[in-house]
This record gives sequence, structure tokens and C-alpha cells, in this order.
Amino acid sequence: QVQLVESGGGSVQAGGSLRLSCTASENTPPSACMAWFRQAPGKEREEIAAMHTGARNTFYADSVKDRFTISQDNAKNVLYLQMNSLKPDDTAMYYCAAVSRRCWMGSDYLHWGRGTQVTVSS
Repeated sequence: QVQLVESGGGSVQAGGSLRLSCTASENTPPSACMAWFRQAPGKEREEIAAMHTGARNTFYADSVKDRFTISQDNAKNVLYLQMNSLKPDDTAMYYCAAVSRRCWMGSDYLHWGRGTQVTVSS
């Protein structure tokens, strides 16, 4: 069973930055889809960024494009989400996910972390 542990969440003022980390267990496939999702209270879960760790192609939701960057450190088995120019609407629980037949648009991720909270105040 692949295990994912998120970290790096916290409280920040609008306009600030945070970097989320997702540490994956060593049995995570070296070439796979991985993604970040978020869910705000009363809203549906939203896939906001994804990448294929082998092909290195990336995908972003319009709501975060040009502000967030997904990246990986293969040596450390860590997936990152750099979040800049944060807005109050970015407030949500952020989840890391791994292994899906499709990285984006119709993904079906098998493994999930427990999430890390991000709160952006105005």
C-alpha cells in the first residue's frame, strides 16, 4: 500500500506563499500520475494540479494556473506544491494523491494522504 503524508500547510495572509510537501512511501511507482486536490467546507473536492512523474508533464486548474507550481524530488520521493499569491478562496484542506490511469480530467487516484490545512486570511 502506497502511503502519502502531506505537510507544509498553515495560516497565511492574502498575497503570501506556502509550499506543501507530500512524502511518498518507497513502494510508490517511479513513473506515475500524482496530484494535489483541495476541498473547502461545503464544496466538492477539486483537482488543482497534477503531473506524470515519468513524463514530467504538468496540468493545472484555471483557478491556480500561474500561481501554483507542482514539482517533484525523485531522490527524496517528495511531491511539492508551491503556492504563491494566495487568496482567501484558496482556503481548503489540501490532499496529495498518487497512481491513476489518467493524471487529469477523469482521474481515479488510488492512494490518498490525510491532508494538510491551508488558511488564507484577507
